[in-house]
Amino acid sequence: MASLIGSYSLSFGLIFSFFIIFFSIKNLKNSENLDKKIISFSFLQFFIVVISFLGLIVSFITSDFTNETVFNHSHTTKPLFYKISGTWGNHEGSLLLWLLVLTLFVLIFLLKSREQPKKYRIFTLLFQQIIIIGFFVFLIKTSSPFNFIFPAPKEGLGLNPILQDPALAIHPPILYLGYVGSSIIFSSALAAMVTTYVSKEWAKHIKQWVLISWIFLTLGILLGSIWAYYELGWGGFWFWDPVENVSLMPWFALTTLLHCILVLEKKGILTSWAMILSIATFALSMSGTFLVRSGILNSVHTFANDPERGLFILIFLFLLIFLSIFIFFFFHSNKEKIENNFFWLSKETSILVNNWFMMYFLSVVLIGTIYPIFLEVLTSNKISVGPPFYNKLMLPFLIPFLVAMAIGPRLKWIKSDVQDKLYMFILLMISFLISALIIKEFDVSFLINTILVSSAFFLFFVTLRDFFIKKFKNLSQNIAHFGFSLLILSILLNNIFSTEVITNLKIGETFKSEKFSINFANIDQENGKNFKAIVGKFNVQHPDGSIDVLNPELRIYNQPNIVTSEADIKTNFFTDKFITMNYVQNQEYFNIRYQVKPLMIWIWISVIILSFAGLLSIFKKRYEI
Repeated sequence: MASLIGSYSLSFGLIFSFFIIFFSIKNLKNSENLDKKIISFSFLQFFIVVISFLGLIVSFITSDFTNETVFNHSHTTKPLFYKISGTWGNHEGSLLLWLLVLTLFVLIFLLKSREQPKKYRIFTLLFQQIIIIGFFVFLIKTSSPFNFIFPAPKEGLGLNPILQDPALAIHPPILYLGYVGSSIIFSSALAAMVTTYVSKEWAKHIKQWVLISWIFLTLGILLGSIWAYYELGWGGFWFWDPVENVSLMPWFALTTLLHCILVLEKKGILTSWAMILSIATFALSMSGTFLVRSGILNSVHTFANDPERGLFILIFLFLLIFLSIFIFFFFHSNKEKIENNFFWLSKETSILVNNWFMMYFLSVVLIGTIYPIFLEVLTSNKISVGPPFYNKLMLPFLIPFLVAMAIGPRLKWIKSDVQDKLYMFILLMISFLISALIIKEFDVSFLINTILVSSAFFLFFVTLRDFFIKKFKNLSQNIAHFGFSLLILSILLNNIFSTEVITNLKIGETFKSEKFSINFANIDQENGKNFKAIVGKFNVQHPDGSIDVLNPELRIYNQPNIVTSEADIKTNFFTDKFITMNYVQNQEYFNIRYQVKPLMIWIWISVIILSFAGLLSIFKKRYEI
């Protein structure tokens, strides 16, 4: 019954879209105020999608295996929490969640934009409904979460155990909030161009949506990275996997757009650049949601793909991009006369230069992600693009980017000078000396690593100084740049000083090195609700005599019948000790992977600081003087 209600709700939701479009077009000519019917139908549309989503949740909770989606992704023995989170842990459910957030955000936009021009609000709604209709059609025709099976199977196939994790349960909803926020930015940018509302007022209005989208996308990426770190057994925070890349690309675009919007709000310039970035951000967000699921991109942690749906996705993306390009060239009028007349040393120029750097980083990630696709199409050869590619192309440009990021906010609008900037040179020298002392080994990479770390330290010290000198002036900006400097610094030092050992051990054996020894003491067996676990006990002894007891697991799930490796991680403020174990086929040995990862926790903390800075910026009038 719940699935049946959910299925009919989708059809009614699609009908409401056409009612909204009808009344919106009619309202363009009839009055100066927005027709209340439009808001009412938008609310009803959101409400009916909520009913549909609740219908899917109830189907999962009750293990209704007449529903094909439930059958494919659930099981009676699965814990209740993961039955609920399994609702969006599949292709169909994730699309329904996307649609739910879309209808919610368009309703919020209508309620929170009452002071904006009527035509601008209506056109934003119309463009947003085009996107919503595309999702409705996609769900109903190719990806319905309410297909039925008769007779009903007694048991389902179960959810991939790797997805049965608390962090991943909340990761998709938060990530989608970031993605869908970009749809409002996209629609409002098109509406602003059509109604010639591209202005400081528009920038002030849309900045809140840019910040909200950026915050959620940042937190979503953080949760995904943490999950991959401890669940997939890689022992790292980023592996340039396609799933990771397609979320990072819109983050680059959103970050660039945020800085561009700030310039537009302050000086009324960079309008064309703001429009292009608004379009690009949404296009990349759409790609992030769908391309992996379409089967076009292959990923080691994609669990919801279906190549048959790829054609619809590509057509839909193409139509939206074509529409946006058409509007940009035929409706956007660039009346700026001073946009290209920047003084070489000014805040505007520094922001524009940093925007170019961000676009370069985005381009590198984009090429690294899609190049294997084109190569396979042209030559039938399959390749993967890994960290060496990104490191070679991105790290050299990271140095001037960080330096410019440190200097830029200290410059003035229109025209600045180099007077009273001696402290920056002093801080740069201090940064270089500290980095050289930290990186003690003099080899080929010494100079490169020292310069990289120095640039991160330079940004760190400059922003830290501003906390004491400027106090609450530009507080959110200082916190954001401080958090970013801490992030880059933690990543660089983590990469330089990480240690990894991979060996095979049997019970009772000990692996010894100069830095530590690993003793495989014994194994125990434990029973979970839907799995059996083999728990290893490892005693890791360090040169100072201290011993860490680590207990990695091998879990054997009953449905689906899958064996997973669960890492055990000992964390403090300076170092993570990370260990996993796996079977060695037909042997009594276990494959052991032990890693020492410096400053891992500071990577997570720095991203939280970044997100907090974004939240503070929304309310900056309260906090900045």
